[in-house]
Amino acid sequence: MTIPQIQNKKLGLVLSGGGVRGMAHIGMIQALGEYGIHPKIVSGSSVGALVGALYANGNSIQDMLAFFKETPLFKYNFLTILKPGFIDTDKYFEIFKGYFPDNSFEALGRELHVVATNLQKGEEKFFSKGELIMPLLASAALPPVFSPVELEGELYADGGIMNNFPLEPIKEKVDFTIGSNVSVVNNLYKNALKNSWQITGRVTGLMIYAINRKKLDSCNLLFEYTELEKIGVLDRKGIEKAYQIGYENVIKRLEEIEKQNG
Repeated sequence: MTIPQIQNKKLGLVLSGGGVRGMAHIGMIQALGEYGIHPKIVSGSSVGALVGALYANGNSIQDMLAFFKETPLFKYNFLTILKPGFIDTDKYFEIFKGYFPDNSFEALGRELHVVATNLQKGEEKFFSKGELIMPLLASAALPPVFSPVELEGELYADGGIMNNFPLEPIKEKVDFTIGSNVSVVNNLYKNALKNSWQITGRVTGLMIYAINRKKLDSCNLLFEYTELEKIGVLDRKGIEKAYQIGYENVIKRLEEIEKQNG
């Protein structure tokens, strides 16, 4: 498949969850754009939902990075003892309103699908119409750090709990799927698993990876970034580094596609 052939396809983009590592999605979008590849339909989970919404909204790469650099992850007056979570997710509404003033899926320039987890029913739910901000907050509300979000009288949390790579809403709507997965699993040295937190993180990562492997493999073009495992999921210092990893990996891959078909 040549770059011009990819450009002429009806393109769909799937963005995984993965916290700060999701800045690699922004680098990927930058690289795709430089090669004239512009997906029209986007689906995302957790941080992938946020990046997808900014992309669908037509925000620049600089605006996307600024959103994550300037949105406080741990603001003392966002702390709560009244909800099940350390931070009150609803407090982010006004910050999001500054980026999405119309607060509507329909106001976006691209079709967007986001997934969140219904904690009460134990099932995933996709959102693509109507109010935008609350579903975005729900999709990114990682327990136990962020409190669940109430939607239609029920509690929702991070989309990655049930579906970290939401291919389903777009697979029948496009003829070429581009995937970006930032929930990576590498080989580890034994001394990398020294405590309970590291073991828990590794086990969770392996479960997420195994559940989504078939969907990842079904993409026509998949980008994964092994270097991201060195960046913590909530490590704000890793924002710029993750972005660079995404950009450099995708540029290299697209250059290889050009050479193969040169």
